[in-house]
Amino acid sequence: VAERALFLWNNDHIENLIKQNRKVILPIIFPALERNARKHWNQAVQSLTLNVRKIFSDIDPELFEECLLKFQEDEAKEEEIKMKREATWKRLEEIAAMKAASNEPVLISPKTATRPRTG
Repeated sequence: VAERALFLWNNDHIENLIKQNRKVILPIIFPALERNARKHWNQAVQSLTLNVRKIFSDIDPELFEECLLKFQEDEAKEEEIKMKREATWKRLEEIAAMKAASNEPVLISPKTATRPRTG
């Protein structure tokens, strides 16, 4: 599917429409282009993607650079969020392991655990 979609760029009419509307289109499709260029398993898709990136880079280098910087910033933010999530899970696992070793309930707050049970 990706390969067929990228073949649309071989159509002069489509290419001209996209060039005319690049300020709207490029920020939307840039992340997908960048991921395809870096990580797509199909070499033909990677090659076609690089051709499309080059078209944008040639017709509007400033816009291309803006989109690249934004993509890199977004990637860095995603990586930071991922690292925080992993650290949180690690802390939770450590707490759960400590509680399990002491036979203390894991999901009950200390206040609840110290109250005498009724009933």
